[in-house]
Amino acid sequence: MTSAVLQTPVGPLTLHRPGGGRSLQAWDAADELLLEQAFERLKGLESPRVLVVDDAFGALTLGLDLTSPEVVSDSAVLNSAVSKNVALNAAIYGVSEVRNWLNPPEGPFDLVVMRIPRHADYLAWLLRWINGVLADTGVLLAGGMIKHLPDKSVDVFAEAVETEAVLPARKKARVVVCRAGVARLAEWQGQWKGYSLGSGQSVQALPAVFARERLDIGTQLFLPRVCEAVAGLVEGSRVLDLACGNGVVGLGALSVRPDLAVSFSDVSSQAVASARRNVMDNFPDNEAEFHHADGIPSDCGSFELILLNPPFHEGGVVGDHIALKLFRQAARHLAPNGCLLVVGNRHLGYHRSLRQTFSDVTQVDANPKFVAFSAKRPQAVGRS
Repeated sequence: MTSAVLQTPVGPLTLHRPGGGRSLQAWDAADELLLEQAFERLKGLESPRVLVVDDAFGALTLGLDLTSPEVVSDSAVLNSAVSKNVALNAAIYGVSEVRNWLNPPEGPFDLVVMRIPRHADYLAWLLRWINGVLADTGVLLAGGMIKHLPDKSVDVFAEAVETEAVLPARKKARVVVCRAGVARLAEWQGQWKGYSLGSGQSVQALPAVFARERLDIGTQLFLPRVCEAVAGLVEGSRVLDLACGNGVVGLGALSVRPDLAVSFSDVSSQAVASARRNVMDNFPDNEAEFHHADGIPSDCGSFELILLNPPFHEGGVVGDHIALKLFRQAARHLAPNGCLLVVGNRHLGYHRSLRQTFSDVTQVDANPKFVAFSAKRPQAVGRS
């Protein structure tokens, strides 16, 4: 494990960033600015309620440890990252729970410290939700690296909150100081967006979900192969839609074989919420399982078929590190003679990555941009 030291207003923190390369830090200049501004705002406040929103790997959560912050994150990665980083810092107590959008905290909060997301719709969602939990005199500190701020972010802030100040940039990072606005989620038409499928089904998704407004071209290639794969399964077979997004792949399986026991898992809690809604809308009597997890929960058991369209970016890092982790997890959770069905961008070379974990890898479909593979017979794999 490689780690580095972040200097904070209350002392040094040793932090480790899981995955994505040894040279990457678990924080950036935006975290440093947010911590600095947070402690300035906390001066003179007695027992303030502090909320951290969408911390990346624990820098904000541990940096504000003295305030016993509540923490909410869309990503399940934060939970394990905070646990690992608490263990590296003997003086840090750590939070008792990292909440998510399936079980968000309740206000009011005197200070909200938030990482600005890359996508404008998710930023708009967050700001409207925060409006509902900020105390009357509460302050929102929103920060991010300038190159990662979403397009038209100035307009998104203006439509949702009262911007008090835009602080001078430092180390290519920016912090915006805000007060609560009147905009709320309940009246926002952009909260759910979706599309119809050729089967007559329709899907909806929250803003943090991949391809929520249209069926992506990788899934277009994938769905016919999914339907072929589930057609040959015995009744009651267990199927996992891994990295499920809005659940469209698992829904495709259920449209052919509603007798199957389908589970849905995603690192994004908004994706899990979206998949759950779509299963309830399209298959109201189905007893599907839903998991907010960084991959496959260890207690999920085994599956006859695992379906995967893996993400290839995390926190600005592009590559196959997420896919490799998911391939290893899938190998451990396949039933005897089970199959992993994967689709991915052609340039990522998943045929090579899969052969590190599976001894039987077959291309089952392709177009100029995407390739689908069937992987069977896992080799001995270690823990991820």
